[in-house]
Amino acid sequence: MSDNAPTAAPAAPAAPEKKKSGAMKWIVIGLAALLLLGGGGGAAWWFFLRTPPAAAAEGEGAEEGGAPAEEKKAEKEKKPKGDGLIAMDQFLVNLADEGAQRFVRVKLGLVVESKEEGVKLSEEEVVKARLRSAILEVLAQQTADHIVTPDGKAELKKVILEKANAALGEKKVLDVLFTDFVVQF
Repeated sequence: MSDNAPTAAPAAPAAPEKKKSGAMKWIVIGLAALLLLGGGGGAAWWFFLRTPPAAAAEGEGAEEGGAPAEEKKAEKEKKPKGDGLIAMDQFLVNLADEGAQRFVRVKLGLVVESKEEGVKLSEEEVVKARLRSAILEVLAQQTADHIVTPDGKAELKKVILEKANAALGEKKVLDVLFTDFVVQF
């Protein structure tokens, strides 16, 4: 053999190419994740945070006296008036269920015409005792199955409203607001 014969060069190691390939893979995954998060954020803004054009137009039309202003006026008339509140202590009452001992825990407020009236009635111990007694009587006559339904709660509110006004001697209570309502089964 001659010394002039070409010899094959040793093969280059393939490891550096694999490292480039692995790094490229993570870059692509990172960019895809960033794209998904950005798209999700944009979708959230679009559906939840931006003001729809129709709502913006209604706000402008309300000042001009168009139909949106009339709708807002009708909404205000539906809401019971009154900004006074008689805050009642929590009630814990056995229910009238047969065959099982169940109870209800209720905390409620009675809405009256004005804040001054609410403060005045809240400070009178005899008035609060009469209201509490009337509400306790109503709650003790209820069954768990009835008062856990939306219709049952609405009916309970109506009866409490009637009994509260009867206890006061005249119609002063405008609404009943439940702030805590738990039925034990």
